[in-house]
Amino acid sequence: MSETLAVVRASRPNFLLLAPLCAGLGLAVAWQQGQPPELLHTFLVFLGAVLAHAAVNLLNEYDDFRSGLDMITERTPFSGGSGALPEVPSAARRVLWAGLGTLAVVVTIGLYFLWLRGLPLLVLGAAGVVLVLTYTRWITRSPLLCLLAPGMGFGPIMVLGTVIALGASIDTTALLVSLVALLMVSELLLINQIPDAEADRAIGRRHLVITLGPEKAAHLVAGLLLASYGVIVAGVISGHLDMTGLIALAPLPAAIWISLRLPRVLAMPDQLNRVLGANVAVLLSTLALLVTGLSL
Repeated sequence: MSETLAVVRASRPNFLLLAPLCAGLGLAVAWQQGQPPELLHTFLVFLGAVLAHAAVNLLNEYDDFRSGLDMITERTPFSGGSGALPEVPSAARRVLWAGLGTLAVVVTIGLYFLWLRGLPLLVLGAAGVVLVLTYTRWITRSPLLCLLAPGMGFGPIMVLGTVIALGASIDTTALLVSLVALLMVSELLLINQIPDAEADRAIGRRHLVITLGPEKAAHLVAGLLLASYGVIVAGVISGHLDMTGLIALAPLPAAIWISLRLPRVLAMPDQLNRVLGANVAVLLSTLALLVTGLSL
C-alpha cells in the first residue's frame, strides 16, 4: 500500500457520511425558515463539515499510532481505527500534515463565514477547532468530556454553525435537531469504545466504558439512543417539529433491539459487531429521515 493510499485510508472515508447528514439538518432548518441559501454557501458548508470530520480522523489516526495504541488494539469494522499506519508506518508524517492541512482549509472556510455573518460564528467555530485539536490527546482522558465532545462537535457546533452560516437564525427547531445529533453521535462513539476498552486503558485513556464498566456503559448507550427519539417526539408534540418529522421514528424498533441486545453480547465479539453495525445503520437512517422530514 502506498503512502498516499494510507493517508486516504486514515481519513476513514467510509465514516464521512455522518458530517453531511449533520450539516443537512442545519440546511433543512434554514429552508424551513424561508432562507434558501446560495449554492456556493451550501457547498462551502458541506465541504467544511466533511473536511472537519476528516481532520479529526487523520489526527486521531496519527496520535493512536504514535501512542502505540494501534499496535495493541483489535480492529473491528467499526472501531480500532483504519490500520493504515501500522501497515505503512512511513506515512505517519503525511497523515499528520494532511490532518493539519485539512483543518487549515476548514478554518479558512470558517473565516469566510465569520466575515460574512459576524461574531455569532466565532464561538462555535473556535469550539470546533479546539475539539479537533484536543480530542485524542486530552479529551479522551476525561470520561464526561469524552462522552459529550463528539456529540457537541456534530450536534450544536456543526448543525447550529450551518444554520448561522446559511443566513438563518437559531430557533427552537434548530436546538432540538442539534440535540438529536448530539445524543446519537455521543451514543455512537460510546458504543464503539466497548471493543477498545482494554487497549485504551493501557495507554491511559479514561472514557466511560473504562470507568463504569461495559455493562453500565451499555445501559447508558440505550438511554442516549432512545432519548434521541424522545426529543423528536417532544418536538412534534410541542409544535416545534412538523408532523413529517415523525418519519425519523422508523428505525426505532431497531434501536430498541440494539438497546436490549447490547448487554447480552458484550463478551461475544461476532455478535457485538452485528450490534455495532446495526447501530451505525440506525443512526445514519434516523438523521437522513429527520433531514427529509424537516424538508417536506
